[in-house]
Amino acid sequence: MVEQSQVRGAGRVRRGPVLAVLSVASFMAGLDLFIVNVAFTDIGRDFAGESMADLSWVLNGYAIAFAALLVPLGRLADRYGRKAGLVLGLTVFTLASQACAAAPSLWWLVAFRVVQAAGAAALIPTSLGLLLSAFPAERRGGAVRIWSAASAIAAAAGPAVGGVLVDASWRWVFEVNVPIGIAAVLLAARLVPDSREGATARVPDLAGTAVATAAIALLALGLVKINDWPGERTTVVVAAALLALTWFWLRSLRHPAPVIEPALLAVRTFFWSNAAVLLFTVAFAANLLLGVLWMQQVWHYSPIRTGLAVAPGPLMVPVMALIAGRLAAARVPVGLITAVGCMLCAFGVVLIAMSLGPAPAYASEMLPGWLVGGTGVGLALPTILSAAAVELPSHRYATGSAVVNMSRQIGAVLGVSLAVAVLGTPHGYPGLHTAYVHAWLMVGAFMVIAAITALGMTPRRPRPSSPVPEPETEVIARA
Repeated sequence: MVEQSQVRGAGRVRRGPVLAVLSVASFMAGLDLFIVNVAFTDIGRDFAGESMADLSWVLNGYAIAFAALLVPLGRLADRYGRKAGLVLGLTVFTLASQACAAAPSLWWLVAFRVVQAAGAAALIPTSLGLLLSAFPAERRGGAVRIWSAASAIAAAAGPAVGGVLVDASWRWVFEVNVPIGIAAVLLAARLVPDSREGATARVPDLAGTAVATAAIALLALGLVKINDWPGERTTVVVAAALLALTWFWLRSLRHPAPVIEPALLAVRTFFWSNAAVLLFTVAFAANLLLGVLWMQQVWHYSPIRTGLAVAPGPLMVPVMALIAGRLAAARVPVGLITAVGCMLCAFGVVLIAMSLGPAPAYASEMLPGWLVGGTGVGLALPTILSAAAVELPSHRYATGSAVVNMSRQIGAVLGVSLAVAVLGTPHGYPGLHTAYVHAWLMVGAFMVIAAITALGMTPRRPRPSSPVPEPETEVIARA
Protein backbone atom coordinates (compact mmCIF):
# COMPACT_ATOMS: atom_id res chain seq x y z
CA MET A 1 0.00 0.00 0.00
CA VAL A 2 1.05 3.57 -0.58
CA GLU A 3 0.74 4.36 3.11
CA GLN A 4 3.20 1.57 3.87
CA SER A 5 5.71 2.50 1.15
CA GLN A 6 9.25 3.33 2.12
CA VAL A 7 9.47 7.10 1.51
CA ARG A 8 12.81 8.84 1.75
CA GLY A 9 12.98 12.54 2.49
CA ALA A 10 9.21 12.83 2.99
CA GLY A 11 9.62 15.44 5.72
CA ARG A 12 11.50 17.79 3.39
CA VAL A 13 9.13 17.52 0.44
CA ARG A 14 8.37 20.74 -1.45
CA ARG A 15 5.11 19.46 -2.83
CA GLY A 16 4.43 22.22 -5.36
CA PRO A 17 7.70 21.73 -7.27
CA VAL A 18 7.36 17.94 -6.94
CA LEU A 19 3.89 18.08 -8.48
CA ALA A 20 5.22 20.29 -11.29
CA VAL A 21 8.09 17.92 -12.14
CA LEU A 22 5.89 14.82 -12.06
CA SER A 23 3.23 16.56 -14.19
CA VAL A 24 5.90 17.41 -16.77
CA ALA A 25 6.76 13.70 -16.92
CA SER A 26 3.10 12.87 -17.56
CA PHE A 27 2.91 15.64 -20.18
CA MET A 28 6.00 14.38 -22.05
CA ALA A 29 4.74 10.80 -22.19
CA GLY A 30 1.33 11.94 -23.46
CA LEU A 31 2.59 14.50 -25.96
CA ASP A 32 4.41 12.01 -28.18
CA LEU A 33 1.25 9.95 -28.53
CA PHE A 34 -0.37 12.83 -30.46
CA ILE A 35 2.29 15.19 -31.77
CA VAL A 36 3.65 12.76 -34.38
CA ASN A 37 0.31 12.41 -36.24
CA VAL A 38 0.78 15.82 -37.86
CA ALA A 39 4.32 14.83 -38.94
CA PHE A 40 3.12 11.60 -40.58
CA THR A 41 2.91 12.94 -44.15
CA ASP A 42 6.24 14.79 -43.95
CA ILE A 43 8.02 11.70 -42.62
CA GLY A 44 6.62 9.72 -45.55
CA ARG A 45 7.79 12.39 -47.98
CA ASP A 46 11.29 12.37 -46.49
CA PHE A 47 11.53 8.57 -46.64
CA ALA A 48 10.17 8.23 -50.17
CA GLY A 49 9.08 4.83 -51.37
CA GLU A 50 7.68 3.62 -48.04
CA SER A 51 4.04 2.50 -47.98
CA MET A 52 1.48 3.85 -45.54
CA ALA A 53 1.44 0.41 -43.89
CA ASP A 54 5.17 0.73 -43.18
CA LEU A 55 4.86 4.37 -42.07
CA SER A 56 2.16 3.37 -39.58
CA TRP A 57 4.86 1.68 -37.47
CA VAL A 58 6.15 5.13 -36.48
CA LEU A 59 2.90 5.40 -34.51
CA ASN A 60 2.27 1.72 -33.76
CA GLY A 61 5.81 0.86 -32.64
CA TYR A 62 5.59 3.54 -29.95
CA ALA A 63 2.09 2.56 -28.83
CA ILE A 64 2.84 -1.18 -28.67
CA ALA A 65 5.98 -0.78 -26.56
CA PHE A 66 4.26 1.80 -24.37
CA ALA A 67 1.29 -0.50 -23.75
CA ALA A 68 3.38 -3.60 -23.05
CA LEU A 69 5.86 -2.02 -20.65
CA LEU A 70 3.62 0.20 -18.51
CA VAL A 71 2.78 -2.39 -15.87
CA PRO A 72 6.11 -4.31 -15.74
CA LEU A 73 8.23 -1.15 -15.45
CA GLY A 74 5.88 0.19 -12.78
CA ARG A 75 6.22 -3.03 -10.77
CA LEU A 76 10.02 -3.03 -11.10
CA ALA A 77 10.12 0.58 -9.92
CA ASP A 78 7.88 -0.31 -6.96
CA ARG A 79 10.42 -2.92 -5.93
CA TYR A 80 13.74 -1.20 -6.66
CA GLY A 81 12.90 2.51 -6.34
CA ARG A 82 10.45 4.77 -8.13
CA LYS A 83 12.76 7.78 -8.27
CA ALA A 84 15.47 5.75 -10.02
CA GLY A 85 12.80 4.48 -12.43
CA LEU A 86 11.61 8.03 -13.12
CA VAL A 87 15.09 9.42 -13.74
CA LEU A 88 16.01 6.42 -15.90
CA GLY A 89 12.77 6.77 -17.87
CA LEU A 90 13.36 10.49 -18.46
CA THR A 91 16.95 9.82 -19.54
CA VAL A 92 16.00 7.04 -21.97
CA PHE A 93 13.11 9.10 -23.36
CA THR A 94 15.36 12.14 -23.90
CA LEU A 95 18.21 10.22 -25.55
CA ALA A 96 15.80 8.28 -27.76
CA SER A 97 14.10 11.53 -28.80
CA GLN A 98 17.46 12.87 -29.97
CA ALA A 99 18.07 9.61 -31.83
CA CYS A 100 14.63 9.87 -33.51
CA ALA A 101 15.49 13.40 -34.66
CA ALA A 102 18.66 12.09 -36.31
CA ALA A 103 17.19 8.86 -37.76
CA PRO A 104 18.67 8.15 -41.21
CA SER A 105 15.85 5.85 -42.40
CA LEU A 106 12.29 4.84 -41.57
CA TRP A 107 13.16 1.63 -39.75
CA TRP A 108 15.82 3.32 -37.66
CA LEU A 109 13.14 5.85 -36.71
CA VAL A 110 10.75 3.03 -35.76
CA ALA A 111 13.46 1.37 -33.64
CA PHE A 112 14.25 4.61 -31.82
CA ARG A 113 10.52 5.20 -31.29
CA VAL A 114 10.30 1.83 -29.52
CA VAL A 115 13.15 2.85 -27.20
CA GLN A 116 11.47 6.21 -26.66
CA ALA A 117 8.25 4.41 -25.71
CA ALA A 118 10.14 2.30 -23.16
CA GLY A 119 11.26 5.50 -21.46
CA ALA A 120 7.73 6.93 -21.60
CA ALA A 121 6.27 3.72 -20.15
CA ALA A 122 8.45 4.18 -17.08
CA LEU A 123 7.26 7.76 -16.59
CA ILE A 124 3.55 7.10 -16.03
CA PRO A 125 3.58 4.52 -13.18
CA THR A 126 6.68 5.95 -11.45
CA SER A 127 5.44 9.55 -11.51
CA LEU A 128 2.01 8.49 -10.21
CA GLY A 129 3.53 6.29 -7.49
CA LEU A 130 5.88 9.09 -6.38
CA LEU A 131 2.97 11.54 -6.37
CA LEU A 132 0.85 9.30 -4.17
CA SER A 133 3.73 8.83 -1.71
CA ALA A 134 4.67 12.52 -1.57
CA PHE A 135 1.17 13.83 -0.78
CA PRO A 136 -0.94 13.10 2.31
CA ALA A 137 -4.17 11.22 1.76
CA GLU A 138 -6.37 14.32 2.01
CA ARG A 139 -4.45 16.08 -0.78
CA ARG A 140 -3.90 13.19 -3.16
CA GLY A 141 -7.15 13.64 -5.11
CA GLY A 142 -6.34 17.18 -6.16
CA ALA A 143 -2.73 16.30 -6.99
CA VAL A 144 -3.79 13.33 -9.14
CA ARG A 145 -6.30 15.52 -11.02
CA ILE A 146 -3.55 18.03 -11.86
CA TRP A 147 -1.21 15.20 -12.89
CA SER A 148 -3.93 13.70 -15.11
CA ALA A 149 -4.74 17.11 -16.59
CA ALA A 150 -1.14 17.36 -17.84
CA SER A 151 -1.75 14.38 -20.12
CA ALA A 152 -5.05 15.86 -21.31
CA ILE A 153 -3.29 19.14 -22.12
CA ALA A 154 -0.71 17.17 -24.10
CA ALA A 155 -3.50 15.59 -26.14
CA ALA A 156 -5.04 19.01 -26.84
CA ALA A 157 -1.74 20.77 -27.58
CA GLY A 158 -0.04 17.92 -29.47
CA PRO A 159 -1.44 18.51 -32.97
CA ALA A 160 -1.03 22.30 -32.84
CA VAL A 161 2.50 22.13 -31.40
CA GLY A 162 3.37 19.42 -33.90
CA GLY A 163 2.12 21.57 -36.77
CA VAL A 164 4.31 24.50 -35.76
CA LEU A 165 7.39 22.30 -35.40
CA VAL A 166 6.84 20.25 -38.55
CA ASP A 167 6.59 23.48 -40.52
CA ALA A 168 10.36 23.76 -39.90
CA SER A 169 11.11 20.02 -40.05
CA TRP A 170 9.47 16.84 -38.77
CA ARG A 171 12.69 16.17 -36.85
CA TRP A 172 11.86 19.08 -34.50
CA VAL A 173 8.88 17.06 -33.24
CA PHE A 174 11.44 14.89 -31.44
CA GLU A 175 14.13 17.51 -30.87
CA VAL A 176 11.78 19.59 -28.69
CA ASN A 177 11.82 16.83 -26.05
CA VAL A 178 15.56 17.14 -25.45
CA PRO A 179 15.81 20.43 -23.47
CA ILE A 180 12.60 19.63 -21.57
CA GLY A 181 13.91 16.15 -20.74
CA ILE A 182 17.29 17.41 -19.52
CA ALA A 183 15.61 19.96 -17.24
CA ALA A 184 13.19 17.34 -15.94
CA VAL A 185 16.03 14.90 -15.12
CA LEU A 186 17.94 17.54 -13.15
CA LEU A 187 14.87 18.75 -11.26
CA ALA A 188 13.64 15.21 -10.51
CA ALA A 189 17.04 14.21 -9.12
CA ARG A 190 17.07 17.28 -6.89
CA LEU A 191 13.47 17.72 -5.76
CA VAL A 192 11.56 14.42 -5.87
CA PRO A 193 11.76 12.14 -2.78
CA ASP A 194 12.19 8.43 -3.40
CA SER A 195 9.68 5.74 -2.47
CA ARG A 196 9.37 1.99 -2.98
CA GLU A 197 7.51 -1.06 -1.78
CA GLY A 198 10.78 -2.99 -1.35
CA ALA A 199 10.75 -6.76 -1.13
CA THR A 200 6.94 -6.82 -0.89
CA ALA A 201 6.68 -5.93 -4.59
CA ARG A 202 6.97 -9.00 -6.80
CA VAL A 203 9.02 -9.11 -9.99
CA PRO A 204 6.50 -8.95 -12.87
CA ASP A 205 5.95 -11.64 -15.48
CA LEU A 206 8.58 -10.57 -18.03
CA ALA A 207 8.04 -13.60 -20.27
CA GLY A 208 4.32 -12.84 -20.38
CA THR A 209 5.14 -9.24 -21.24
CA ALA A 210 7.25 -10.37 -24.20
CA VAL A 211 4.48 -12.65 -25.47
CA ALA A 212 1.83 -9.92 -25.11
CA THR A 213 4.05 -7.45 -26.98
CA ALA A 214 4.64 -9.91 -29.81
CA ALA A 215 0.92 -10.71 -30.00
CA ILE A 216 -0.11 -7.05 -30.31
CA ALA A 217 2.62 -6.43 -32.89
CA LEU A 218 1.53 -9.45 -34.96
CA LEU A 219 -2.10 -8.35 -34.83
CA ALA A 220 -1.17 -4.84 -36.00
CA LEU A 221 1.06 -6.29 -38.73
CA GLY A 222 -1.72 -8.51 -40.03
CA LEU A 223 -4.16 -5.58 -40.16
CA VAL A 224 -1.90 -3.01 -41.85
CA LYS A 225 -0.70 -5.56 -44.44
CA ILE A 226 -4.17 -6.87 -45.27
CA ASN A 227 -4.12 -5.07 -48.65
CA ASP A 228 -0.52 -6.04 -49.47
CA TRP A 229 -0.34 -9.72 -48.49
CA PRO A 230 -2.15 -12.82 -49.75
CA GLY A 231 -5.13 -13.72 -47.59
CA GLU A 232 -3.47 -16.89 -46.35
CA ARG A 233 -0.48 -15.03 -44.90
CA THR A 234 -2.69 -12.46 -43.19
CA THR A 235 -4.82 -15.23 -41.70
CA VAL A 236 -1.75 -17.04 -40.33
CA VAL A 237 -0.34 -13.87 -38.75
CA VAL A 238 -3.64 -12.84 -37.14
CA ALA A 239 -4.27 -16.40 -35.91
CA ALA A 240 -0.78 -16.50 -34.37
CA ALA A 241 -1.53 -13.21 -32.60
CA LEU A 242 -4.81 -14.54 -31.18
CA LEU A 243 -3.15 -17.76 -30.03
CA ALA A 244 -0.40 -15.77 -28.30
CA LEU A 245 -2.99 -13.58 -26.55
CA THR A 246 -4.84 -16.71 -25.39
CA TRP A 247 -1.61 -18.20 -24.03
CA PHE A 248 -0.83 -14.88 -22.31
CA TRP A 249 -4.20 -14.87 -20.56
CA LEU A 250 -3.95 -18.50 -19.45
CA ARG A 251 -0.46 -17.77 -18.10
CA SER A 252 -1.81 -14.72 -16.23
CA LEU A 253 -4.34 -16.93 -14.44
CA ARG A 254 -1.58 -18.93 -12.73
CA HIS A 255 1.41 -16.59 -12.54
CA PRO A 256 2.12 -15.07 -9.07
CA ALA A 257 2.75 -11.60 -10.55
CA PRO A 258 0.89 -11.37 -13.87
CA VAL A 259 0.96 -8.28 -16.06
CA ILE A 260 -2.83 -8.02 -15.72
CA GLU A 261 -4.18 -9.39 -12.46
CA PRO A 262 -7.36 -11.41 -13.10
CA ALA A 263 -8.68 -10.27 -9.72
CA LEU A 264 -8.69 -6.67 -10.95
CA LEU A 265 -10.97 -7.61 -13.82
CA ALA A 266 -13.39 -9.11 -11.30
CA VAL A 267 -14.25 -5.52 -10.32
CA ARG A 268 -17.23 -4.56 -12.46
CA THR A 269 -16.41 -0.91 -13.10
CA PHE A 270 -12.76 -1.68 -13.79
CA PHE A 271 -13.56 -4.41 -16.32
CA TRP A 272 -16.13 -2.40 -18.26
CA SER A 273 -14.04 0.77 -18.10
CA ASN A 274 -11.12 -1.07 -19.71
CA ALA A 275 -13.38 -2.52 -22.40
CA ALA A 276 -14.93 0.90 -23.06
CA VAL A 277 -11.61 2.76 -23.20
CA LEU A 278 -10.12 0.19 -25.59
CA LEU A 279 -13.05 0.47 -28.03
CA PHE A 280 -13.21 4.25 -27.63
CA THR A 281 -9.49 4.65 -28.35
CA VAL A 282 -9.68 2.45 -31.44
CA ALA A 283 -12.11 5.02 -32.86
CA PHE A 284 -10.30 8.06 -31.42
CA ALA A 285 -6.88 7.13 -32.83
CA ALA A 286 -8.28 6.22 -36.24
CA ASN A 287 -10.30 9.44 -36.42
CA LEU A 288 -7.33 11.64 -35.54
CA LEU A 289 -5.14 10.01 -38.19
CA LEU A 290 -7.90 10.17 -40.83
CA GLY A 291 -8.50 13.86 -40.17
CA VAL A 292 -4.82 14.72 -40.44
CA LEU A 293 -4.32 12.67 -43.62
CA TRP A 294 -7.39 14.11 -45.30
CA MET A 295 -6.37 17.71 -44.63
CA GLN A 296 -2.78 17.15 -45.74
CA GLN A 297 -3.20 14.74 -48.65
CA VAL A 298 -6.57 15.81 -50.11
CA TRP A 299 -6.86 19.46 -49.11
CA HIS A 300 -3.05 19.93 -49.21
CA TYR A 301 -2.92 21.79 -45.90
CA SER A 302 0.50 22.69 -44.51
CA PRO A 303 1.51 21.01 -41.21
CA ILE A 304 0.91 24.19 -39.19
CA ARG A 305 -2.49 24.73 -40.77
CA THR A 306 -3.38 21.10 -40.10
CA GLY A 307 -2.33 21.37 -36.46
CA LEU A 308 -4.40 24.51 -35.93
CA ALA A 309 -7.37 22.93 -37.71
CA VAL A 310 -7.22 19.90 -35.39
CA ALA A 311 -6.95 22.01 -32.21
CA PRO A 312 -10.62 23.17 -31.79
CA GLY A 313 -11.81 19.62 -31.10
CA PRO A 314 -9.32 18.89 -28.29
CA LEU A 315 -9.94 22.35 -26.82
CA MET A 316 -13.53 21.26 -26.11
CA VAL A 317 -12.23 18.43 -23.90
CA PRO A 318 -11.30 20.33 -20.69
CA VAL A 319 -14.56 22.30 -20.77
CA MET A 320 -16.70 19.22 -21.17
CA ALA A 321 -14.60 17.31 -18.64
CA LEU A 322 -15.64 19.85 -16.00
CA ILE A 323 -19.29 19.40 -16.98
CA ALA A 324 -18.90 15.61 -16.87
CA GLY A 325 -17.41 15.91 -13.37
CA ARG A 326 -20.38 17.93 -12.18
CA LEU A 327 -22.83 15.47 -13.73
CA ALA A 328 -21.08 12.61 -11.97
CA ALA A 329 -21.15 14.55 -8.68
CA ALA A 330 -24.90 15.00 -9.19
CA ARG A 331 -25.15 11.18 -9.33
CA VAL A 332 -25.77 10.88 -13.05
CA PRO A 333 -24.53 7.33 -13.82
CA VAL A 334 -20.97 7.38 -15.18
CA GLY A 335 -21.92 4.77 -17.77
CA LEU A 336 -24.64 7.04 -19.13
CA ILE A 337 -22.31 10.07 -19.28
CA THR A 338 -19.74 8.02 -21.17
CA ALA A 339 -22.32 6.52 -23.53
CA VAL A 340 -23.66 9.98 -24.42
CA GLY A 341 -20.11 11.16 -25.08
CA CYS A 342 -19.40 8.18 -27.35
CA MET A 343 -22.62 8.73 -29.29
CA LEU A 344 -21.72 12.39 -29.82
CA CYS A 345 -18.34 11.24 -31.17
CA ALA A 346 -20.12 8.84 -33.52
CA PHE A 347 -22.42 11.62 -34.73
CA GLY A 348 -19.44 13.92 -35.25
CA VAL A 349 -17.51 11.47 -37.46
CA VAL A 350 -20.59 10.59 -39.53
CA LEU A 351 -21.22 14.31 -40.00
CA ILE A 352 -17.67 14.72 -41.32
CA ALA A 353 -17.93 11.67 -43.58
CA MET A 354 -21.16 12.92 -45.16
CA SER A 355 -19.90 16.51 -45.64
CA LEU A 356 -16.39 16.35 -47.08
CA GLY A 357 -15.59 17.31 -50.66
CA PRO A 358 -12.39 17.73 -52.71
CA ALA A 359 -12.17 21.51 -52.27
CA PRO A 360 -11.08 22.79 -48.82
CA ALA A 361 -14.13 23.96 -46.85
CA TYR A 362 -12.99 23.54 -43.26
CA ALA A 363 -15.58 25.79 -41.54
CA SER A 364 -18.57 24.05 -43.11
CA GLU A 365 -17.33 20.49 -43.70
CA MET A 366 -14.80 19.62 -40.99
CA LEU A 367 -15.22 22.01 -38.05
CA PRO A 368 -18.83 21.18 -37.03
CA GLY A 369 -18.13 17.44 -36.75
CA TRP A 370 -14.77 18.13 -35.07
CA LEU A 371 -16.46 20.26 -32.38
CA VAL A 372 -19.24 17.72 -31.80
CA GLY A 373 -16.60 14.99 -31.51
CA GLY A 374 -14.49 17.07 -29.11
CA THR A 375 -17.58 17.57 -26.94
CA GLY A 376 -18.10 13.82 -26.87
CA VAL A 377 -14.46 13.09 -26.04
CA GLY A 378 -14.64 15.56 -23.13
CA LEU A 379 -17.65 13.73 -21.70
CA ALA A 380 -16.42 10.19 -22.33
CA LEU A 381 -12.66 9.91 -21.84
CA PRO A 382 -12.16 11.67 -18.46
CA THR A 383 -15.23 9.86 -17.12
CA ILE A 384 -13.84 6.47 -18.13
CA LEU A 385 -10.41 7.21 -16.63
CA SER A 386 -11.81 8.52 -13.35
CA ALA A 387 -14.36 5.70 -12.99
CA ALA A 388 -11.93 2.89 -13.78
CA ALA A 389 -10.15 2.81 -10.43
CA VAL A 390 -12.94 4.12 -8.18
CA GLU A 391 -13.71 0.68 -6.70
CA LEU A 392 -10.10 -0.49 -6.48
CA PRO A 393 -8.28 -0.56 -3.13
CA SER A 394 -5.66 2.17 -2.66
CA HIS A 395 -2.74 -0.25 -3.00
CA ARG A 396 -3.96 -1.22 -6.49
CA TYR A 397 -4.67 2.30 -7.76
CA ALA A 398 -1.33 2.78 -9.55
CA THR A 399 -1.48 -0.71 -11.07
CA GLY A 400 -5.09 -0.17 -12.14
CA SER A 401 -4.21 3.14 -13.77
CA ALA A 402 -1.35 1.47 -15.64
CA VAL A 403 -3.67 -1.26 -16.94
CA VAL A 404 -6.20 1.34 -18.13
CA ASN A 405 -3.44 3.20 -19.96
CA MET A 406 -2.31 -0.13 -21.42
CA SER A 407 -5.82 -0.66 -22.79
CA ARG A 408 -5.73 2.84 -24.30
CA GLN A 409 -2.48 2.16 -26.13
CA ILE A 410 -3.68 -1.19 -27.46
CA GLY A 411 -6.77 0.62 -28.73
CA ALA A 412 -4.54 3.22 -30.42
CA VAL A 413 -2.54 0.48 -32.17
CA LEU A 414 -5.71 -1.21 -33.43
CA GLY A 415 -7.23 2.13 -34.49
CA VAL A 416 -4.24 3.18 -36.58
CA SER A 417 -3.94 -0.32 -38.08
CA LEU A 418 -7.63 -0.49 -39.00
CA ALA A 419 -7.56 3.01 -40.52
CA VAL A 420 -4.60 2.04 -42.72
CA ALA A 421 -6.28 -1.25 -43.68
CA VAL A 422 -9.60 0.36 -44.65
CA LEU A 423 -7.96 3.22 -46.59
CA GLY A 424 -5.83 0.86 -48.68
CA THR A 425 -4.20 2.47 -51.73
CA PRO A 426 -7.02 3.98 -53.83
CA HIS A 427 -6.25 5.88 -57.03
CA GLY A 428 -8.09 9.06 -58.02
CA TYR A 429 -10.45 11.21 -55.96
CA PRO A 430 -13.66 9.11 -56.20
CA GLY A 431 -11.89 6.03 -54.85
CA LEU A 432 -10.06 8.07 -52.20
CA HIS A 433 -13.30 9.71 -51.03
CA THR A 434 -15.07 6.35 -50.83
CA ALA A 435 -12.20 4.86 -48.80
CA TYR A 436 -12.27 7.73 -46.31
CA VAL A 437 -16.05 7.55 -45.95
CA HIS A 438 -15.82 3.82 -45.20
CA ALA A 439 -13.04 4.46 -42.68
CA TRP A 440 -15.04 7.15 -40.87
CA LEU A 441 -18.14 4.96 -40.81
CA MET A 442 -15.97 2.27 -39.19
CA VAL A 443 -14.95 4.85 -36.57
CA GLY A 444 -18.59 5.68 -35.93
CA ALA A 445 -19.44 1.98 -35.53
CA PHE A 446 -16.70 1.53 -32.93
CA MET A 447 -17.98 4.57 -31.04
CA VAL A 448 -21.51 3.11 -30.95
CA ILE A 449 -20.15 -0.21 -29.64
CA ALA A 450 -18.11 1.72 -27.05
CA ALA A 451 -21.30 3.53 -25.96
CA ILE A 452 -23.12 0.24 -25.42
CA THR A 453 -20.14 -1.18 -23.54
CA ALA A 454 -19.86 1.92 -21.34
CA LEU A 455 -23.31 1.29 -19.85
CA GLY A 456 -21.73 -1.58 -17.90
CA MET A 457 -19.42 0.85 -16.07
CA THR A 458 -22.08 2.01 -13.64
CA PRO A 459 -21.73 0.07 -10.34
CA ARG A 460 -24.66 -2.12 -9.41
CA ARG A 461 -26.43 -1.21 -6.21
CA PRO A 462 -27.54 -4.14 -4.05
CA ARG A 463 -31.27 -4.52 -3.57
CA PRO A 464 -32.45 -3.48 -0.08
CA SER A 465 -34.00 -6.90 0.49
CA SER A 466 -30.95 -8.88 -0.60
CA PRO A 467 -27.82 -9.51 1.44
CA VAL A 468 -25.01 -7.02 0.81
CA PRO A 469 -22.30 -8.86 -1.16
CA GLU A 470 -18.72 -8.86 -0.04
CA PRO A 471 -16.98 -5.76 -1.45
CA GLU A 472 -15.05 -6.50 -4.63
CA THR A 473 -12.10 -4.60 -3.20
CA GLU A 474 -11.81 -7.17 -0.42
CA VAL A 475 -11.59 -9.95 -3.01
CA ILE A 476 -8.66 -8.13 -4.63
CA ALA A 477 -6.99 -7.38 -1.32
CA ARG A 478 -6.91 -11.08 -0.46
CA ALA A 479 -5.71 -11.95 -3.97
